[in-house]
Amino acid sequence: MSEISDVSGTVEVTSLGAKGDGLSEAGAIAYTLPGDIVENGRIATPSPHRVTPECRHFGTCGGCLLQHASDDFMAAWKTGIVTQALRSRGLPETIARIHSSPARARRRAVFSGRRTKKTVQLGFFARGSDVLVPISECPLIVPEIEQAFEALKAVVRLAATRNSVVKLAVATSDAGLDVAVTGAVVLERSGLEALAEIGSGFARVSWNGEVVLMRAPPSRRFGLAAVTPPAGAFLQATQDGEAALVDAVLRNVGAVDKVMDLFAGCGTFALPLAASAHVHAVEFEPDMVAALDAGWRQAPGLKRVSVEARDLFRRPMLAPELKGYDAVVLDPPRAGAAAQVAELAQSDVSRVVHVSCNPVTFARDAGSLVDAGFELYEVEVVDQFKWSPHVELVGSFTR
Repeated sequence: MSEISDVSGTVEVTSLGAKGDGLSEAGAIAYTLPGDIVENGRIATPSPHRVTPECRHFGTCGGCLLQHASDDFMAAWKTGIVTQALRSRGLPETIARIHSSPARARRRAVFSGRRTKKTVQLGFFARGSDVLVPISECPLIVPEIEQAFEALKAVVRLAATRNSVVKLAVATSDAGLDVAVTGAVVLERSGLEALAEIGSGFARVSWNGEVVLMRAPPSRRFGLAAVTPPAGAFLQATQDGEAALVDAVLRNVGAVDKVMDLFAGCGTFALPLAASAHVHAVEFEPDMVAALDAGWRQAPGLKRVSVEARDLFRRPMLAPELKGYDAVVLDPPRAGAAAQVAELAQSDVSRVVHVSCNPVTFARDAGSLVDAGFELYEVEVVDQFKWSPHVELVGSFTR
């Protein structure tokens, strides 16, 4: 087995830490699993949970930390992360199911790129390092993005200098790839002409926040609506994972008349909900609010969706503003929604569906709702970040 750490002597890995490193009496050991026996930095006896990694870049590029772990182990471990967070707050460990996205399903990725004296590099930074590792394959991402590597490297050639690193946020859309370039040099006319030739398969290219190429609106389907998000806007990592989250939200909101969707983004949940309910969608970014509104206005057969641009961290929806709503859906960033949950606790809303990308802050906010008289009756785990420690969940509450 290849060398994995500088640990001397013989140690057994007994558990997996929150960051994905194996834990032993000698400390954290990267790229190990419970059951591994490590002798002088080499795996002498492999864990029964260990599998052969799929990618030639595993262990160097920094993108995947757990490609050496079996799918069954990962599902159990991620469910355990959520269970532990619930237990720490004295909450019921009501895990209903886990849904895991497959390989080659990631529809968005952020690459780093730079020019060298002779080449152009496109890839990811090594873990905990400023060393850029060029990649030629990635079993995480959808084929459409992998097949565009040469075109993306050509974009890097236009965008970077030998002393700079540029970022390329690449996402799929119904019309082709949506590429947002940041940290780039000023694009001159000749560069714009070159970009038009390079980007024949791109729907849109934005350059340091400005759209410089638009062949077709890079729309995505949210329920019955087609939405064109602003360049670089948040998008669920996989279509498969998004479908699982939407299904959980719709199922747990149920048949109601009025729903408020908080931290609504471009309408991931608001627009599917509008097939049967009146929805008020609240989101901080005005451009995302505008995209949601335009998508609703052009979609046939949906009930009314009203929109509002508002910073819910500084100005949460107050309990009186929540009056008359049958259910509230919230999908906050990793920090959670403590201020908003405090208002929900004082409101007369009887049903809350909380989507979270952080089990720790979810458990904190869930504890506040339970203390206010809600019951946490179901948690669904969604793993759309394969081979990483990241996990998402949907928790459903009734008063």
